Formats: sequence, structure tokens, C-alpha cells
Amino acid sequence: MTTLNGKIALVTGGSRGAGKGIALELAKAGAYVYVTGRNAGSLQDRGPRTLEGVLDEIHEAGGAGAVIRCDHTNDGETEAVIRQIAAEKGRLDILVNNVWGGNSLPIEIKPMWELPAAHWDNMFDAGVRAQLMTNYYAVPLMRSGGSGAGKLIIHTTFWDDYKYVGNFYYDLSKNALVRMAFGLAAELAEDGIAVIPLSPGWMRTELVLDSLKTDEAHWREVEELQASESTAYIGRAAVALAADPGVLKLSGKPQQVGRLAEEYGFTDTDGRRIPVFRVPE
Repeated sequence: MTTLNGKIALVTGGSRGAGKGIALELAKAGAYVYVTGRNAGSLQDRGPRTLEGVLDEIHEAGGAGAVIRCDHTNDGETEAVIRQIAAEKGRLDILVNNVWGGNSLPIEIKPMWELPAAHWDNMFDAGVRAQLMTNYYAVPLMRSGGSGAGKLIIHTTFWDDYKYVGNFYYDLSKNALVRMAFGLAAELAEDGIAVIPLSPGWMRTELVLDSLKTDEAHWREVEELQASESTAYIGRAAVALAADPGVLKLSGKPQQVGRLAEEYGFTDTDGRRIPVFRVPE
């Protein structure tokens, strides 16, 4: 699929998980993809969970891109990423705000007053604020190409019709990302830039696979993962949105990967069309 030829994309937090899946699918679709993250490798260590390892996979798939080591809690490093993209490419068409530091502590289902307040720092400083500041530096570059350019900002988040997810800080931070997209969508409408909060289902990220002591080759042997989806599934949703000339109609509105699969007709890597993940009642 080469629907995004000539597009310049940035995926933050892309060394693993949803970010990696999105970066790979955007590159396969023809975009030149910059990938940022803190997990930088080296010429000798280009493992599957490093930025260099992701770049190797992009090249192996026939795509093109570059990686930039960046801690998005450091505003200076974030600004430097955007300066580099501006200097090298002169524009930015697709921004995927995926950086997230909210899993540093276990996400337990307990009342707010029994949870560590450090969740705020993890989820808001290394999650919500990191995405906000990436927008702060990236939006002027995205606007510089003029209106009607079919540009897109995606915030990866979690959303299920505003149902409460059970962990106070997780729920608050993920809904803050939804609201951030809503506000930006209103402010960028005249520039023709769509801003969409995108919610995956039960993803088989590296952390999930590790927690269940399995890997991508053996997940079918684990009962808890039978309804799970690969990280490529959200990547294919991102490609479908970026390639849709009418994507502005969705701007500011939370989107779920399973519903977009039905609308745009894509499947997961195993050919399944996995339905929307629902929070248990």
C-alpha cells in the first residue's frame, strides 16, 4: 500500500508498542517517518525494542525514515526534534502523539485515595504534558504549509464512550488527551488540520506479552489474548485516517480502531477484523 507517498510523519514514543506499530504501517504506506523515543540503541545493539531496531524494520519493509533520540519530558529536546524535521524536510504532514510514561507504576483498580499520587507525575508529566508540548512545537510547522493540506494529528489514548476505566489517574489522563484533541481540532479547523484521539483495543504490546510470559509467535496459546490485536492494527487505522481526504469530518471526535476497521475495511495482520474493545460493565 503506497497511499501516503511524499508525506512526512513524526511518531513519538515509537521504539515499541502502539508507536512502533504505527510507525511501521505509515512507512509501509509510503510516508517518510521520523521516530522518537528514549530507547536508543547503537551500531552494535539494534534490538527490537530500540529506535535503531525500528528503523531496521522500516527499511526491511521497503520504507524510509529516521530516528531521533528524545526524552519528551524535556522541552528542549522536543523542540530540537521539530527543528531537525523543519531543516531536513521543511514540513510535517502527520503527527502521531504517542509518547506515554504512565506505566511506571502498576495501574491498579483501587479507589483514588489508595493509589500513589506519583501516578500524576507519570501520567501527566510524561504523558499528557509531553504530548501537549510536542503539539506546541509541531503545530507551527504543520500550519506553515497553508490550509487545506490534508494534515493530521493523532493522539493515542483510551476511550470507550466515556465509561470509567477503574483507575482514577489513568481515566483522567486519557480523557485529558481526548479533550486536548477536541480543543486543538477547534483551533486548527481553518488550517485544514484534523486532530483525532485514537483508541486501540486489547493490544499485544511487548509489555503485555512479557507480563503473560509469551511472545508474538505464541500468543494464541494464551487464553487471555484470544481477543487481542497486534500493534499493526492501530497502525493501519492511522494509515486509513491519514489517507482519507475527508478526515476533517472526524476531527475532534474520539475514534476506536475496531470501528475504523469496519468503516475503512482493513484487518489485523492475521486477517481478523477485531471488534471494538468494551470496558466491562
